[in-house]
Amino acid sequence: MAVYRYIELNPVRADMVSHASDYPWSSYQGNAVGKPIALLTPHLLYRQLGKTNEERQRAYRALFRGRMPERDVTAIREATNKAWVLGSDRFKAQVEAKTGRQSVPSGRGGDRKSAEFRKARYQ
Repeated sequence: MAVYRYIELNPVRADMVSHASDYPWSSYQGNAVGKPIALLTPHLLYRQLGKTNEERQRAYRALFRGRMPERDVTAIREATNKAWVLGSDRFKAQVEAKTGRQSVPSGRGGDRKSAEFRKARYQ
């Protein structure tokens, strides 16, 4: 849901609008108010916000009260800019298993001259 908020708040952060609901090309109106949007398919996480459309819409609107934590904004930007996976450790492990690709950066540094470092690095 943090990524939902991040995307919906991009026009607000860019000073294009004062609230996510003011941006005409946003999914906010569909998710928060129930406006029919043909291209919008509710995500499982969105559907889990409530049992009824009204409950989900109310819960979605509540996500937009107050500011988004800067640590969330930073985490999303870093993951996006560096092409790293954003999510729980379990989710990252699933992505690694399916793609065969590392989901987070390797640790840096270490004593490059040590046998232990060379062994770990080149095996």
